[in-house]
Amino acid sequence: MKTMAKRDYYEVLGVSKDASADEVKKAFRRKAVELHPDKQGGDEAKFKEVNEAYEVLKDQSKRQRYDQFGHAGVGGASGGGAGGNPFGGFGGEWSGQNVNFDFGDLGLGDIFGSFFGGGAGGGHGQRQARGNDLETRVEISFEDAVFGTETELRLTIEDTCSHCHGTTAEPGYELKTCDTCKGSGQVVQAVRTIFGNIQQAAVCPTCHGKGKVPEKVCTVCHGKGTERRTQTIQLKIPAGIDDGATIRLHERGEAVANGQKGDLYVHVRVKAHKHFTREGDLILSDAHVSMVDAALGTEIDVDTVDGPVRMKVPAGTQSGADFKLSGHGVPHLRSEARGAHIVTIIVDTPTKLSREQTELLKQFQSAPKKHGIF
Repeated sequence: MKTMAKRDYYEVLGVSKDASADEVKKAFRRKAVELHPDKQGGDEAKFKEVNEAYEVLKDQSKRQRYDQFGHAGVGGASGGGAGGNPFGGFGGEWSGQNVNFDFGDLGLGDIFGSFFGGGAGGGHGQRQARGNDLETRVEISFEDAVFGTETELRLTIEDTCSHCHGTTAEPGYELKTCDTCKGSGQVVQAVRTIFGNIQQAAVCPTCHGKGKVPEKVCTVCHGKGTERRTQTIQLKIPAGIDDGATIRLHERGEAVANGQKGDLYVHVRVKAHKHFTREGDLILSDAHVSMVDAALGTEIDVDTVDGPVRMKVPAGTQSGADFKLSGHGVPHLRSEARGAHIVTIIVDTPTKLSREQTELLKQFQSAPKKHGIF
């Protein structure tokens, strides 16, 4: 199957290569609203393409590399996670949040924007057996990402045996030293080579390296130490979490006999909003006003995540002007402070005028001009 070449990022956003950062941002906002997949006439593939282009062009260093080397300078043609894998691109570089977060009794550990960037902690001498780490994904609304939420996870995993509690031994019986390896977990084997017979250590086939075996094997898990069971986990998602962040739940992964449970990694996807976009702790949206209101000034109700907010539009406001509504943006993960909501004014030019309106505009056009647009 032939792979389609990536489009030029400047072409995707509809800007020139010498466009300013402000022009790039405004072009992104227009395209994001126009192509939003939840909007009639939207296009999910093009919406993702616009987001990908903006992620590069808004960053000065990435933009310089792109200008010099093209797509190869910012990750080639991989394009992140694709295909049927819901966590595609997970092994590569993540651009999400990179913070630690304590969820107390819920057992949550770290929120990672870059999952494989952090270490899991080294062992002490001989490593204890450890269960497999697991991954799952949760999708939340734009508002839930802003204000935080709780959701329920239901997972069927290998959990600690409820009968023997992971010891592999029937209750009332103990673990005894393995007769085969005498507790070492290893046996010495003679191996014939071209240089003659040599001895090498191998994992004990009886205790599988544990050094101990049950006096009587558990009658439920049959010595496995685990059983398949469905778990229900209440997951607390903090206010201000971003799309692409990952929450680690310490020891909520799979169990293993006589060892430590693995971790559960929950990848958070935030649904796109029909009217709002997000940039860090800023929420961005557009507001339309008529040409007359822009010229004379007016007050409008702006939709925010907190509900409608009254905003003054000064006389002489130009299309593309930005206004800031402080405290109506996204909360910071580590504090109660919130970012701002940035409103971009779009001045609508009338397409149909009555005869009277046309005459009035002609009179205005012929009147002596003062400084400024009018």
